[in-house]
Amino acid sequence: MYIRDYKETDETEWVHCRVLSFLDTAYFDNVLRVKEKYKNSAVELVAIENKQVVGLIDVECESQKGTVCSGLESGFGGMVWHLAVHPDFRRKGIANQLLYEAENRVRKLGITYLEAWTRDDNWVNKWYLKNNFKTRTSYLHVFLERPTEIKKTISSSVHHLQPVQVFAHYTGPEKERVIREYNRVHECYCYQKKLL
Repeated sequence: MYIRDYKETDETEWVHCRVLSFLDTAYFDNVLRVKEKYKNSAVELVAIENKQVVGLIDVECESQKGTVCSGLESGFGGMVWHLAVHPDFRRKGIANQLLYEAENRVRKLGITYLEAWTRDDNWVNKWYLKNNFKTRTSYLHVFLERPTEIKKTISSSVHHLQPVQVFAHYTGPEKERVIREYNRVHECYCYQKKLL
């Protein structure tokens, strides 16, 4: 296995790797059909095994404070938008190697910290903590999928237009109540890591 820069010809394999890696996580429905492009400079890496993309990391870098990251830290941040390892290649240290290489590269661009957001998969959150990220904040991702959930929360002013699915953010103080009242709720955590 080796790590190299992402190339446009990797896009199909990049998408496949990301989709497969997310299927058994709380982000199972966060499917991309194409790889996004970044407004700012970015470090985009892939891990290759037998000519196949088996891992990936994308870090978009700030050139102005607070334009990519939350601005909770001083200095310029790099947002980890995507980090994934193909399920058949997990537990081989690929994510660690991708992170290490990305950190080395973003430091050269003047980035002083990384930020990443993830949902409440214990194994993912433990990985971030093990890799010296600190939890900074969190909020809830709330999916309203049942008719009763939608009716009690959302209404439409357009006659005959009925919401069928709703995705919402909850940032208030009553997290436990929201978790009890809605069927699918995920806590979304912000992690930050200072780069020394």
